[in-house]
Amino acid sequence: MDLSPRDPVWNTRVRNSFAAQDFMTHLGAELVHLAPGAVDIELKMRRELTQQHGFFHAGATSSIADSAAGYAALSLFAADFGVLTSEYKINLLNPANQPVLLARGRVVKPGKTLTIAKADVYGLDDGLQVHVATGLFTLVSVSGVKD
Repeated sequence: MDLSPRDPVWNTRVRNSFAAQDFMTHLGAELVHLAPGAVDIELKMRRELTQQHGFFHAGATSSIADSAAGYAALSLFAADFGVLTSEYKINLLNPANQPVLLARGRVVKPGKTLTIAKADVYGLDDGLQVHVATGLFTLVSVSGVKD
C-alpha cells in the first residue's frame, strides 16, 4: 500500500486545516501525531465533555475519531483537494472516564476519490490504556475545497 503524500507541503496543510477547525478547538482537541496516512488527536477530560454518568460523551469520542481518520486521509490527498466524511460506523467498546482520550486515525486503503480509514480511541490514565471505541470511515476527496 502506497502512503506517499501527493502534496509536498501536506504536513503544513493538515496542521493549518486542523487549527482552522472551530469544532475541534471548541472541544479542546489537540493534534499530537502526524505522519503520511496517520493522525493522532488527544482530548483532555472536562466536565463539559461528559454525559450524565461522568463518562466522555459518545459525541466527543466519535468527533475526535472522525477527525483523526479524516486528517489521516487528507495527509495523502493532492494540494487542491479537501476531505469530507461520507460514512462512518463506530463501536463504543468501553465507557471512558480516563483523564485523556487519544484517537489514532490510520488509512486502510488510499484512493483518488474514496479513502477508507479506521480510528481507534483509547482512554489513557497514568500508563494504562483502555480501548474505548473503534470505527471505520469512508472519506471523500473533494476538488476545489481548500483544507
